[in-house]
Amino acid sequence: MPAAPALAAAQVMTTDEVALRERVPFWQDWIRRVFCGLESDVYGDSVIDARLASAQAGPVVLTRLEAGRHRVMRDARIVRSNDSGFLKIVAPQKGRAGVVQQGRTAWVGPGEWSIYDTTDTYAVENPERVEHLIVMLPKADLAERGLPLAELVARPMNGRAGVGRLALEAMRSAYQELPQLSPDTARGVGESITQLVHLALLDLAGRGTAISQREALRDRIKHLVARRLGDPRLGVDDIAGSLQCSRRQLYNAFADEPEGVAGYLLRERLEAVRRDLADPAQVNRSITDIAMDRGFNSLAHFSRVFAQRYGVPPSVYRRLGYGQTVMVR
Repeated sequence: MPAAPALAAAQVMTTDEVALRERVPFWQDWIRRVFCGLESDVYGDSVIDARLASAQAGPVVLTRLEAGRHRVMRDARIVRSNDSGFLKIVAPQKGRAGVVQQGRTAWVGPGEWSIYDTTDTYAVENPERVEHLIVMLPKADLAERGLPLAELVARPMNGRAGVGRLALEAMRSAYQELPQLSPDTARGVGESITQLVHLALLDLAGRGTAISQREALRDRIKHLVARRLGDPRLGVDDIAGSLQCSRRQLYNAFADEPEGVAGYLLRERLEAVRRDLADPAQVNRSITDIAMDRGFNSLAHFSRVFAQRYGVPPSVYRRLGYGQTVMVR
């Protein structure tokens, strides 16, 4: 198996020239070496294709990642053995990422970003093929500014408006232009990114009690959906009744998520079915049985919305091979 390289400015990693059977261990070894013991898996898939290219703006590292579905985890053992302190930002360009830290999970997609702390345990879930911009900033550069970082990690940041958009645009533009910049200019760009991220986090921290309550309700909704995903009666009205809140409060809790409450419930059901179809242990279960077990009560409706999201009918998806990536529309 080819040796994994060390991360450096303008570093590139690709699995293109690695034999198919060696790609998963190559990927895991590469991630472990470059990111100080970070563990990863590929949801049980037998192969992954991935490309990663990084560049530096002073101490700020910007990385563009294209990869099949995967997740990375930093546990307490890794945290104890590594004293490098960074804050990392994941900003999806395609696909979505779930940042898990401080007991929260922030799902972000294109036009959004979220931040997490490498000095604490975390996980980042990428359940479908992704293209991400990943930005690493020295933690000390933001922690010394008095930000309540523990409250801000694993929170979705709106990158379509306000200072969140300015920060996202700065990160994207910097990655594109860094190869043409002198080291001094690149360092200045890194400082500008750090300042904009600081302002965006200040904005997130200062939104007040109403936002905190809204986020708390959103977390309760997501936990309820996870518990009762297979219940076909679960819908907006049932969620509101179970949580003793109004439909308006539900909609407000999901105001930052374009699909809304009903769209979130549908997405979670579809993703659960997709995982079941890709699970070799469930090869003998019928598609109807799997769909009904995940809360769908109409096979025609399920087949239509599955094809709309994943680009192919569920029967074709299963036939393509367990875990093979298809385009999400």
